[in-house]
Amino acid sequence: MPIKDPSVINIGLVGGGEFCKEILEKTTSVYEQEEIYAPIIAVADPDSKSPGMVLAEELGLLTFNDCHRLYDPRYNIHLIIILTPENEIFEDILQTRPPRIRIVSYDVFRIFWNAIGLEERKLRERTEEMETILNGIQDFILVITPDMEIIEANESFLTKMGYSSKDVIGKKCHQVYHKIDYPCNTGETDCPLREVIRNKRQVRQIQTRVLPSGEKRYYEVNIYPIWEKDGKILKFIHISRDITQHKKEEEEITRRLEFMVEERTRQLKETHEKLLHQDKMSSLGKLSASVVHEINNPIAGILNLIMLIKRIVGEDGFNKKEIDQFKQYLDLMETETRRTSRIVSNLLAFSRQSKMAPKRLSINRLIEQTLFLNSNLLKLSGVKVEKRLDPNLPDLVGSEDQLQQVFMNLVSNAAEAMEASGGGVLSIESKLLLNEDKIQVNVKDTGPGIPYINISKLFEPFFTTKKKGKGVGLGLSVAYGIIQEHGGSIFVRSTVGNGAMFQVKLPLKPASEAFDTKKEKTSIS
Repeated sequence: MPIKDPSVINIGLVGGGEFCKEILEKTTSVYEQEEIYAPIIAVADPDSKSPGMVLAEELGLLTFNDCHRLYDPRYNIHLIIILTPENEIFEDILQTRPPRIRIVSYDVFRIFWNAIGLEERKLRERTEEMETILNGIQDFILVITPDMEIIEANESFLTKMGYSSKDVIGKKCHQVYHKIDYPCNTGETDCPLREVIRNKRQVRQIQTRVLPSGEKRYYEVNIYPIWEKDGKILKFIHISRDITQHKKEEEEITRRLEFMVEERTRQLKETHEKLLHQDKMSSLGKLSASVVHEINNPIAGILNLIMLIKRIVGEDGFNKKEIDQFKQYLDLMETETRRTSRIVSNLLAFSRQSKMAPKRLSINRLIEQTLFLNSNLLKLSGVKVEKRLDPNLPDLVGSEDQLQQVFMNLVSNAAEAMEASGGGVLSIESKLLLNEDKIQVNVKDTGPGIPYINISKLFEPFFTTKKKGKGVGLGLSVAYGIIQEHGGSIFVRSTVGNGAMFQVKLPLKPASEAFDTKKEKTSIS
């Protein structure tokens, strides 16, 4: 056997019994872990089948049947340890050994070995105590080398992460945590170990990990460096704590706060808009109520007079040019007078403060009636109607005349919007909202849509995008007031080029002071 580079001292053992085997097993494992050359290079025993001799051969050590061969200078043995209690062997070696070789007797080495064994047992017990403590800690504890290799993992980590010891020990931390074969320093994940090296101090991070089961968990990670005397990092102590429940509670609290803020903001905005709208309604109502009767009667007289003049002109003899011009003027007067009459009628409906006459009514029947009344307008505008009316809708309590006025406005507005583009499709849908105890009606057209800047103004009095003579901007304002009085709501959704949809929600039994519940009960009976 070729001799390796000499260590500080080369040792030869005499006696190949169980004691020899124990020494070889323990010293060899220690030297292998520390990656150093074992100083025991030879074993001598007359019995080549003794346990120590057999193990020595397996380990590749020199083995001799004659202990005197240990004296050979080629083997450069400095110390002979006698592992057999026979005094004759000790005396023989003592008298025959070269002066350069020292001897340790069996009794002396046994005392020394027992002392080592005692310390070993104490260390093992202490290690077991530490392992028990570490395994009892609920936090995850890992010991990681500077090469990112996991060399220790406590029981809590293995159990909760669903790993066995062989799945973790000896593996790289990024293989275990991120299932990747390269270090996690690509920018997607800031490696806490590298941050420790970079900043030369403890690091704390919040990390997201996916368990083998696919469950996503949150962890608070603390990395503590263990330093060597030369300033290099010996190991990392990786301690992480599962904070998923705490994180979820924080997220839930944050979500609730955000929802509360959003809800409160929405309520304040709605209240502000309602106050503004109510103020406009009140002002306009007072104005219209004071002038409507004074304006309506003279206009009716003017309209009758114009129609009479047109009939006289048609009967008496005038030259053709004058007659044509006269008729043209009269036509213009009639158009403007009718326009003024529409304004007055809408103002009267808008300012009316009288109580409604509520009764049970069918929304579907009201929609069908409205479509029938507007059938000629829809046909002339090139509008095709698509109906999706829930046949099982219950009746609701409300004013049939006023609600029909709402749907008349929505249908006629949709028809006029699609007329400019050569027609389109008018979709009307009704359905029951069980969770809200309301009926919802959607009126949707395929017209040019409404610019975003105009949506907030649609229900304001006198706001209109129609050409002069086509409308005065009170239809949707009146509709808004009627729906509000019924305890409902109206909402519009539109984008330019994609048509518009008006969504009306009406409660089955509105709690409005405008309704006389006693009368309603009487009408039912």
